[in-house]
Amino acid sequence: MVHAFLIHTLRATKAEEGLCRVLYSCFFGTENSPNDAQPHGAERDRLLRKEQILAVARQVESMCQLQLQACGRPAVDLQPQSSDDPVHLRESPCGAFRLTAGDPFQEPRTVVWLGVLSLGFALVLNAHENLLLAEGTLRLLARLLLEHLRLLVPTASLLLRADYIEGILTRFLPHGQLLFLNDQFVQGLEKEFSAAWPR
Repeated sequence: MVHAFLIHTLRATKAEEGLCRVLYSCFFGTENSPNDAQPHGAERDRLLRKEQILAVARQVESMCQLQLQACGRPAVDLQPQSSDDPVHLRESPCGAFRLTAGDPFQEPRTVVWLGVLSLGFALVLNAHENLLLAEGTLRLLARLLLEHLRLLVPTASLLLRADYIEGILTRFLPHGQLLFLNDQFVQGLEKEFSAAWPR
């Protein structure tokens, strides 16, 4: 089961101005602790989730930078590019890492991430989830979001397109469930999405 999905910025270097920003996040289900005697308020839960997602985004950014350095690829790989240039997701840095219980989630989690130019995509999963299926799903989501929402266009406003993102997540990651999808089924879902959400 997927616990959360997020899109965030990636900086080319640590010295670059600005911080890692979470552009979009979606939680599936709730995280209740048996040790909590009193229920949390909605505002406290929202702030806790925001801190958790930001911690994941920062760790993904660090992992992406480390992978690029280890491969000898320049930090230029994280810079935005022209919207006319094709994006090759197979060449994009990706990986997975584990989060221990309490850091930042109450239960152990696994994060699968993908860095595409200046954007990071991540799925926060239960600790023993199928990582190959999760990576395939994340690549599919990234491709769909990049194609349909034109996220790499400098004027594209991701914040104003949350309904499009939710439409894609509803079809390809319903209620946080990873789906085994073949190409034909994916094409059918894409047509359904395109009909419901014209560009």
